[in-house]
Amino acid sequence: MNALPPQPLSPLDGRYRPAIAPLTEYLSEAGLNRARVEVEVEWILHLTDNKLFGTSPLPRETKDKLRLAYLDFGQDAIDELAETERTTRHDVKAVEYFVRARLSKLGLDHLAELTHFALTSEDVNSASYALTVKRAVKDAWLPAYRGVIEKLRHMAIDLADAPMLSRTHGQPATPTTMGKELGVFVWRLERVLNRIEQTEYFAKFSGATGTWSAHLAAEPQVAWPNISREFIEGSLRLDFNPLTTQIEPHDWQADLYDDVKHAGAILHNLAQDVWTYISLGFFAQIPVAGATGSSTMPHKINPIKFENAEANFEISGGLFATLAQTLVSSRLQRDLTDSTTQRNIGVAFGHSLLALTNLSDGLDQISLARDVLLEDLDANWEVLAEAIQTVIRAEVVAGRSSISDPYALLKELTRGNRIGAAELAEFVSGLEIGDEAKKRLAALTPATYTGLAESLVRAKLQK
Repeated sequence: MNALPPQPLSPLDGRYRPAIAPLTEYLSEAGLNRARVEVEVEWILHLTDNKLFGTSPLPRETKDKLRLAYLDFGQDAIDELAETERTTRHDVKAVEYFVRARLSKLGLDHLAELTHFALTSEDVNSASYALTVKRAVKDAWLPAYRGVIEKLRHMAIDLADAPMLSRTHGQPATPTTMGKELGVFVWRLERVLNRIEQTEYFAKFSGATGTWSAHLAAEPQVAWPNISREFIEGSLRLDFNPLTTQIEPHDWQADLYDDVKHAGAILHNLAQDVWTYISLGFFAQIPVAGATGSSTMPHKINPIKFENAEANFEISGGLFATLAQTLVSSRLQRDLTDSTTQRNIGVAFGHSLLALTNLSDGLDQISLARDVLLEDLDANWEVLAEAIQTVIRAEVVAGRSSISDPYALLKELTRGNRIGAAELAEFVSGLEIGDEAKKRLAALTPATYTGLAESLVRAKLQK
């Protein structure tokens, strides 16, 4: 058998590439290296701006040309770094040589020793990962997540008045509205959104063991922690961690990944519920021209978008859980387990973004079958037993009824029995309760027994 030509091993880089392409700008190996170049270049500029070791701030034009090392980072740069790393066997050292070469091309050889000055690889990596993850979340993942929330918000408001039979434990239960049920997901997702939007993206910049030892050896009169803080918070617009070992301990990453995993778990729940509503006929699927539902059954429209979303939320959730658990632990001052682990950040976000894309597409391809909901309600008048026994209780307390056990009375009538409007009307007419209460119950139907469902949606979700 002939060997296949080179193929992507991960479906994210093959079948699903279009859906996750925005993340590769940041969370690929090339995106990481571009960020590393950015950190190294900006550190040189920060040192010269502070006139350290007799240097002077570079002219604006020279700064702009040096910044092209990362602003114009393309395939040639990717190839050059890969070739250099084959020799160095060290990714960050390859970046250092790459930056030194750019300095030389600009006639800035006198600044060459400021490249990677007093840094350990983790100074560069912590800042680079913070930059790439922050940008990936803000520019690619969050827009997709917010898009799903807003789509759900509009659906919830549009369907706020659509009465629907609930199913607790899979059994007919007190009616609600479809809009209210979708609104619950919006409310849950926005709470997690608020946490993700407040994520702190920490970096350290304090040398081999977090003590600024080499910095002080080179210039003991400089307030190096302040220089580092100004660089991280000012030049890179990240959050500064002043107390670390050799590595930034990744706690912020664990917080973020736990939150993204939580968001995915909520959306996984949504995908399952919508799938179930489709199976009940509550949602009709809108046929896509040319699409095939089944290879053998021509009539089928399968809810594959929701099934794919489920699977990818599960994969991403598992990866995020591993990342959050693994990254917060490092033996003594440093081990290298985080290096290979962090290279899977993009994989975790890739499956999450793919799931969001599938879910969003799936929501676009369904429409509510209100007639089916009403038929389902009309077939389950026994769900009004809750309302009747609750009204009787209130009447007993008010002195307008002497019924001894309202719950048992309704249980005997309805448990395991299917009763219709006529049977329930006859039962209510014979109750020992006040006329006003009897009138309210006589007017009640499963479709109108939805409480505050509609107003809750409009009060809590409308902007």
